Amino acid sequence: MKLSRKLTLSFVLSILVSIFIISIISNAMINRRFENYLVKEREDKFERIHNEINDLYKENYYFNEMDLKHIALAENINLTIKNNNEEIIYSSNTRMGMGKGMMNHHRMMMGRVTPGNYVEKTYPLIDDSNRIGSLIIGYIDNSYLTESALIFKDTLTQSFLISSLFTILIGFIISIFLSKSLTNPLVDIRNTANEIRQGNLSAQSIVNTNTREIIELSDSINYLGNSLSEQENIRKRYASDISHELCTPLTTLKTHLEAIIDGVWEPTNEHLDILMGEISRLTNLVDDLKDSFLQEEFIVNLNKTRFNISEELENIITTFLPIYNKEGYVIHSSIENDIIGSLDKDKFTQIINNLLSNSKRYLNEKG
Repeated sequence: MKLSRKLTLSFVLSILVSIFIISIISNAMINRRFENYLVKEREDKFERIHNEINDLYKENYYFNEMDLKHIALAENINLTIKNNNEEIIYSSNTRMGMGKGMMNHHRMMMGRVTPGNYVEKTYPLIDDSNRIGSLIIGYIDNSYLTESALIFKDTLTQSFLISSLFTILIGFIISIFLSKSLTNPLVDIRNTANEIRQGNLSAQSIVNTNTREIIELSDSINYLGNSLSEQENIRKRYASDISHELCTPLTTLKTHLEAIIDGVWEPTNEHLDILMGEISRLTNLVDDLKDSFLQEEFIVNLNKTRFNISEELENIITTFLPIYNKEGYVIHSSIENDIIGSLDKDKFTQIINNLLSNSKRYLNEKG
């Protein structure tokens, strides 16, 4: 699965889970608080009705039945008044089949069928701290769920649903843009890495982002490409240097051996010493090349000693005379005697050999 798709799905899933949890908790808490508010409002209403009826009863000890019936119908409740002997003085449910009739009437008044049980609550009727009777208010236990209350709860649920849908849509769009902003630079970096792997060491990653980690990753890939390119150039140059360094002593050995075989040179100790010197120099050169692979940045270590530079130059020239003479060239030299210096003898010999070898090659190419 692509990273952009995985990020998008992860974001959308996180949004869905968060909205689901928030909606359930918020809806439950708001509904509970709203129902508690409606219950309290109902209790306050019952207390108000109780106080009104108590005031009327203690003044007159009788009621206007039409007024009580009007209160019962207006408030969707059943009113029953008893004296201290538990005799019913008034009941608004005589024509409604007591509790069951009251329940059906209440449901009809609400305009929809709602589950609930018929409940009666008793309030004392008091006159000068003396109990003179009791008021019984009958109601459905969920009578507070009026039509307007149910409409409010339905509207609240719908608002949560609509808000969730819009939030999911917005979150989906944002997740797409966010995943693209993260994955597009990574795709560019991946393509650059693939080009470097295929040998295009000049490939560069250019990302358009303000994410620090991605910028650092892009810079690291570019640094890797530049480093590999530099190492490749060093490798090629080093291979060329190795070929050049090994070619000179091998050519010298070959030329001297051919001269001895052809009878041009006698195999004297002097000539054999020249050959042994070239073999030793070749051995040292191979050791130096081997050590240079183990060193970082090809650091040159100098082993300085004091020696006769004049004699060393004469020996080198003597070594190159057969090579030049074979091509019809002559080496003219003017060297002061007994010049003593503190140098790396092998490096000095290598430099002079390179000069004479390059000079011969230049003569062959340019004349």
